[in-house]
Amino acid sequence: MTSRTELSSWKSLTILAKNMQSIHMNDLFSADADRFDKFSIKLPNILFDYSKNIIDDAVIEQLLNLCKDVDLENWRDKMFNAERINLTENRAVLHTALRNRSKKSIELDGENVTEQVECALAHMEEFVNQVRQGQWKGYSGKRITDIVNIGVGGSNLGPQMVTEALKHYSDQSVNVHYVSNVDGAQITEVLAPLNPEKVLFIVSSKTFTTTETMTNANTATQWLLKSANDKSAIAKHFVAVSANVKNATEFGIHPDNIFSMWDWVGGRFSLWSAIGLPIALDLGFDKFIELLEGAFDIDEHFQQAPLKENVPVLMALLSLWNCTFLGFKSQAILPYDQTLHMLSAYLQQAEMESNGKSVSWEGDKISYPTVPSIWGELGINGQHAFYQYLHQSNNIVPGDFIGSVESVTPVAGHHETLMSNFFAQTQALMTGVNEEQVRADLKAKGRNQEVIDKLAPHKVHEGNRPTNTLLLSQISPKTLGQLIAMYEHKIFVQGILLQICSFDQWGVELGKGLAANIETELLSNNVSQSHDSSTANLIKFYKSVKQQA
Repeated sequence: MTSRTELSSWKSLTILAKNMQSIHMNDLFSADADRFDKFSIKLPNILFDYSKNIIDDAVIEQLLNLCKDVDLENWRDKMFNAERINLTENRAVLHTALRNRSKKSIELDGENVTEQVECALAHMEEFVNQVRQGQWKGYSGKRITDIVNIGVGGSNLGPQMVTEALKHYSDQSVNVHYVSNVDGAQITEVLAPLNPEKVLFIVSSKTFTTTETMTNANTATQWLLKSANDKSAIAKHFVAVSANVKNATEFGIHPDNIFSMWDWVGGRFSLWSAIGLPIALDLGFDKFIELLEGAFDIDEHFQQAPLKENVPVLMALLSLWNCTFLGFKSQAILPYDQTLHMLSAYLQQAEMESNGKSVSWEGDKISYPTVPSIWGELGINGQHAFYQYLHQSNNIVPGDFIGSVESVTPVAGHHETLMSNFFAQTQALMTGVNEEQVRADLKAKGRNQEVIDKLAPHKVHEGNRPTNTLLLSQISPKTLGQLIAMYEHKIFVQGILLQICSFDQWGVELGKGLAANIETELLSNNVSQSHDSSTANLIKFYKSVKQQA
């Protein structure tokens, strides 16, 4: 297979990137009065403005040519048609089937995936209604008031991000809590105020062997049994989301309360499945369906819109342009809506676990940067923390600014103050302020020449820092579904453009295997000599201090 660097479009983009390094966005805007109209897309509920990037018509043309050269549209069709595009694991990639609101048949290995999903959704709805309406009773006959979701990675981060973002839509029928960290401090803190008679645990693990999840699940069991004194209580207080029915049943969970997982859904793309039970329990099943519907709308857009008008495609192309061609090695996710306070962490996992690779489909070492490191924080908090770096550091960090027109919790004057900062920051990052402007401003403020000479270099902002703006009508189940699906498809497109497999995570597995071996050593008297000297001595030091404690 041809290396991406050998494609004519790739070579053209390399040349264009060198040329664009001497061009400022201020000049691009001055030269084109229609730049915003040309480089923005309006979808129902969302405006995507990408005009504040170091791009022109020629750059966009070659980026779109690259899509043709890598056969992007064909790869997109393969994903939606259940072909096994997860090449290293020989699996289909069908998280989109989980929100297939058209109910169109999707065939995989002779089975209709859509029917499986509809069956799973019906199972979820029945369960959610039983719990929320108080029909599900604990071992003492009391209704469930608290849900504790035990999972890690995609089995935790997605649902928690969504329930936090949509908590204002919750009717508080139940309270939802999350445990992901194997550090005992978290589960201790979560369980401390709860009544075991009224708690229902969801254990989410595809294999039902994940060390962190099962350690927490076993601790939760012990906590329950201290109150119930009867192992049969486990069936009334635990359900599972897993593909391993045998292990879940042996744990004590009734087979009827084991919700399906499939190998064609990766953890970081799974919140649309039974992994999303905490979402449905917190918001109600109707709101969960609205979330799916929002994502489905973007699935339709992604499949049907021309590439030059396709938001996820453009998001991926801009990421490629900024990171691989312009050399900007990180990207900030900057939500200006308190409800989205976990979004940057969620997208960090989604993108970096998917595309943080350095080997091509063919197993060859890749010579170009793949995806940027993803990080971020709520906008206003970030302004008083790291925006200094964004504005004046030698390292240019493109940013995605995400805001909403209407607040879900309107308080007079607050949203206008918030959004004035939202709009001002992208303008400031783009335009900057040159030394002539700084000197004129200082002079107008009455500063003498000595002070002006001293301060001027420190107050210069070079600007020309790329940003995308995503402006939602309001944070709701539907618009959040749209937003998440946009980023999911961006990640898929990145993988095709970069010629890497987005749907495995072998880098995660190495650490897991080593941890399992080291845990055995921590519980024994020996330290393996197969470790490097640093690791071996760190383990010895840890054990010696622990023995003295």
